[in-house]
Amino acid sequence: MGFVGEWAMADFIKEAGGWAVIDGGLATELERYGADLNDPLWSATCLISSPHLIRQVHLDYLEAGAEIIITASYQATIQGFQSKGLSREESEALLQRSVEVAREARNIFWERCEEGPHDGPADGKVSKRRRILVAASIGSYGAYLADGSEYSGNYGDTVTLATLKDFHRRRVQVLAESGADLIAFETIPNKIEAQAYVELLEENDIKIPAWFSFNSNDGVNVVSGDSLPECASIADSCKKVVAVGINCTSPRFIHGMILSIKKVTDKPILIYPNSGETYDADRKEWVASTEVSDEDFISYVSKWREVGASLIGGCCRTTPNTIRAISRTLRKESVLQTSLP
Repeated sequence: MGFVGEWAMADFIKEAGGWAVIDGGLATELERYGADLNDPLWSATCLISSPHLIRQVHLDYLEAGAEIIITASYQATIQGFQSKGLSREESEALLQRSVEVAREARNIFWERCEEGPHDGPADGKVSKRRRILVAASIGSYGAYLADGSEYSGNYGDTVTLATLKDFHRRRVQVLAESGADLIAFETIPNKIEAQAYVELLEENDIKIPAWFSFNSNDGVNVVSGDSLPECASIADSCKKVVAVGINCTSPRFIHGMILSIKKVTDKPILIYPNSGETYDADRKEWVASTEVSDEDFISYVSKWREVGASLIGGCCRTTPNTIRAISRTLRKESVLQTSLP
């Protein structure tokens, strides 16, 4: 596709109408299809046991209107696969497979569009052929630990910048060469991991662009307590980073965080919040707190767009229905804007 560099992301957003829709939660949908994710690999376990379910979830999101689909590699690490008894070669092949499955879903969707293109039928499926990006997900070191530390950013004093770079290096290289359009560094919980990612992108001559997405518990700082503007500035400093934003954070915090990020970067801002629930690391489950309905979630979308977000989707516990509603809301806004004198 030749999707390289900051200009290409700006071009993609412009071509999409000034905004683009990211997909939603993966694990909840896999479980809805019958997958058992009670495993340290979480959704990545389906790369081994049931990649066809991952492909189906990608398709569901494309039919809901997503223009960017994120691979099932968030918790897929070479170290994690090796702990299951797989070889290094087999582990790297599974990382590549996460991108292949997403690309297969995109091709199937495009083929269906050729068979009968239409937009917004009664069944709610969006079957208009459009440009679609595959983002290769890289979760934090805390996601590999599977102890909930990606929601605290507390890795302990023994984890250094060098530790994090060594942990992520080969995974970044493999995913960068897998055919994805960009890398999605997701749920970044602290400043040191953001710095590790920047150095890996620059030192390893990674050929595809990336986005950086942080998470927050309070709407002011990232979950570790590090300053959000400082973290966003680290992302802004890297030419290979083409968008900066927030994911897996309560919708009620997003508005203020967009404004905070805008102060330190001119790059496109992406946001894909969770449903408003919080993750209980001890119980390993999501707990209702400020959970919002799809209707409530969607009520925020126009405001997020107005204050500067141009890539919008959902994270944990959001569904194709959420993404369908986001797509419809943004398309209605686009129609209204183009009809104004």
